[in-house]
Amino acid sequence: MKAAFIGLIGSGKSTLLAAVSGRKYSNTGAAQIEEIMVPVPDARLDWLYGLYKPRKTVRATIDCLDVPGLSFADDHTRASARKILGNVRTSDMLVIVIRAHGGGGVKAEPVKELSDLMTELLLADLELVETRIENLQKQIAKPSKEQTKQKAELDLQLKLRGALESEKPLKTVVKTADENEIVKPLGFFTLKPIVVVFNTAEDNAAQQFDTAGIIDSSVPTISVCAEIEYEISQLDAESKAEFMKDMGLSEPAANKFVQGCYSALGLINFFTAGEDENRAWSIPVGTTALDAAGKIHSDIKRGFIRAETMSYNDLKQLGDEKAVKAAGKMRLEGKTYIVQDGDIMNFRFNV
Repeated sequence: MKAAFIGLIGSGKSTLLAAVSGRKYSNTGAAQIEEIMVPVPDARLDWLYGLYKPRKTVRATIDCLDVPGLSFADDHTRASARKILGNVRTSDMLVIVIRAHGGGGVKAEPVKELSDLMTELLLADLELVETRIENLQKQIAKPSKEQTKQKAELDLQLKLRGALESEKPLKTVVKTADENEIVKPLGFFTLKPIVVVFNTAEDNAAQQFDTAGIIDSSVPTISVCAEIEYEISQLDAESKAEFMKDMGLSEPAANKFVQGCYSALGLINFFTAGEDENRAWSIPVGTTALDAAGKIHSDIKRGFIRAETMSYNDLKQLGDEKAVKAAGKMRLEGKTYIVQDGDIMNFRFNV
């Protein structure tokens, strides 16, 4: 799963990404999209490490794209920004970072900035819809085996254009699985899950912003001071704990942010655990045991027999696998079992 981090120039998105990934921040002003793997914090893996003492622990990750800072100040910069955005249409979600602090002679207008950015995403989608309508009209003029399918898509694209011209995001009109199947390859921005991050001043990290009428109320909004989070990320474990205690923090806000993105993508974790390796595997909500097996290896899916399954909560409560089995909490699940968040699974297979 890929999350594209977008924001205006100076929004602090690269600092935020450095904080959540734990890497060093370098203000290079890069003009290229940079791909960064961000580990997903999960305290359950830490507990499993204490139980199994594995040689290796592997966390789930989110593939993050650090998109160059955007500007829509004039026609030239707008065209450049549209070109940059066109390169992240294949991403699964957007993380929109908004500058919510002053400094550097720039006045912070976070709500207006968010509104302007959402409008630009909507206009970028409208531009794509217009191009698609034009192409479909040309295709339909030539009789072919695909004509019926093309006419159906044209009807849908005309409906999408109407929504965008009324300043409605496409998620408000694309409702059915069939419609989604048609438009998904186009990568419309206003169909993607989004998380909005307000990058605040150090003394105002808890500030809330009124986004009514700009984004849907279901969209997660997070206030965080990217500079402070970056400083925390660069400390060793002991210094980090002391620093957060002094600031009254139970965990870095960056952790909650990553977990929020993970949730917005509709992902859960299941685990494989043992003396060799503990690993968190990310899968979409609703994944079957058979497809979860394929996440690990295609041979396991092909030769799937059953999945020995226990929940993390049962294991933690009872203390070890023997106690889980003795309590009748170890289950044998088949191919169609829907994997639950926190399941610990051992796949039996034969190829």
